[in-house]
Amino acid sequence: MRLLLEKKYSVIFLLLFGITFSCKKQIKKTNIQVEETSRVEYLPYYEDESFTPKWITPNSIEEKSFHKIPDFKLINQLGDTITEETFENKIYVTDFFFASCPGICPKMTKNMFKIQEEFKSDSIVLLLSHSVTPSIDSVSVLKNYAKSNGIIDNKWHLVTGDKEEIYSLGRDSYFVENDLGEEKSIEDFLHTENFLLIDKNKHIRGIYNGLNRSSIAQLIIDINALKKE
Repeated sequence: MRLLLEKKYSVIFLLLFGITFSCKKQIKKTNIQVEETSRVEYLPYYEDESFTPKWITPNSIEEKSFHKIPDFKLINQLGDTITEETFENKIYVTDFFFASCPGICPKMTKNMFKIQEEFKSDSIVLLLSHSVTPSIDSVSVLKNYAKSNGIIDNKWHLVTGDKEEIYSLGRDSYFVENDLGEEKSIEDFLHTENFLLIDKNKHIRGIYNGLNRSSIAQLIIDINALKKE
């Protein structure tokens, strides 16, 4: 009799354990599903160097008057003139570099190359890298740099041009430097690891560390999200 009771209690214990484990497992699965699907409806917008996110509905009145990248005129590695019209109705990723940079630029270029390969056949997505030493980075220098790094012409534009225009774009329009509130002149070297994501209407929609693998992965996710707007 005692043996039968012990067996009975063992069966009950196993059943209760199984139910508890099943419930815990189910709760865990449910939590994962919520985390995977609870994404923001739209990417935020940015308008200054603080990069405080602004939650605006695309195509709203507020969006139309929000900060935009201004018109520009630069020259790419093919010697072609590149303007804001080159990126009309395009999503693009932009950064600032120089061809002879021995430090962070090679890694930034490798990570930008990953983005190029991810969207290689997607005509909506372009890349734009500005030289911060335009007097040195001539068209021929940029052309050689493009060839050495597997850069696809007209997919990824390496641009040179007027230094004041490039530095003004970087500091006053893209806000790429992290020195918040610090006044800079044209004599102060512009150098940053940041990548910026720009939407079809020339708004800044994200800032990313161009040296960080997880940040690049997030950038790719955000480009795909932006394409759906």
